[in-house]
Amino acid sequence: MINISDKEFKYLSTYVKNNYGINLGEKKKSLVVGRLQNILLENNFENFSQYYDYVLSDTTGKAVIGLLNKITTNHTYFMRESNHFDFFKEKVLPFWEKSINGKKDLRIWSAGCSSGEEPYTLAMILSDYFGEEKYLWDSRILATDISMKVINKAKAAIYSDEQISAIPKMWKLKYFEKIDDNNWRIKDVIKKEVILRIFNLMNASFPFKKKFHVIFCRNVMIYFDNETKNNLVNKFYEYTEQGGYLFIGHSESLNKENSKYKYIMPAVYRKE
Repeated sequence: MINISDKEFKYLSTYVKNNYGINLGEKKKSLVVGRLQNILLENNFENFSQYYDYVLSDTTGKAVIGLLNKITTNHTYFMRESNHFDFFKEKVLPFWEKSINGKKDLRIWSAGCSSGEEPYTLAMILSDYFGEEKYLWDSRILATDISMKVINKAKAAIYSDEQISAIPKMWKLKYFEKIDDNNWRIKDVIKKEVILRIFNLMNASFPFKKKFHVIFCRNVMIYFDNETKNNLVNKFYEYTEQGGYLFIGHSESLNKENSKYKYIMPAVYRKE
């Protein structure tokens, strides 16, 4: 096994922190070494210094994508933290249905969407909620992630029996098609409602022309230190419509002193 020196770990962790917000503390050193071993061996690198130079010099971007894919977990599944989806359906959608005047434009962002389970779940909820009037609404969901690997999985929209085990039976019949003995594909009626993009939440500024009515950013900020998290939440607030909602992971929380969002319920906040 190729070990990493303190100096090498500092260089690598500082680069990841400054560019992508991911905080690789000292406790993550063994994780980093283990997950990057194959890359070093496959490229015949003798040490992590050579690998670090490779990441910095690679103009294609593939090296840094490989790095990010290795050090982030991307653990998700359908109906994760399902009380959020219940609140979205029972409280958030009725509020915006009554509040949005003129063009029926409902803007939702799934930030850190991983392999697509979250935005596709939201799309299915929207389809059920609006029913025959769905065509009147532009409610396509922007789904972004820093990892090309998981974005490609989301675009394929193929999930195993195990992965969709928590999906309501009606949804499985209505929105999925079986492609072999163990796998299902989400139907186009739902796929077309999700816009998948690569996006780095650490970008100095966001390119969005309009604000969002709802932002989901769940179990993403666990990778960030407090300063990075606070800065990101403030940017989310700037890009949230008045009355809009922010959903975060149940293992996460916002600092009341540093955030303008109002606490609504565990892991749900609102711009008021």
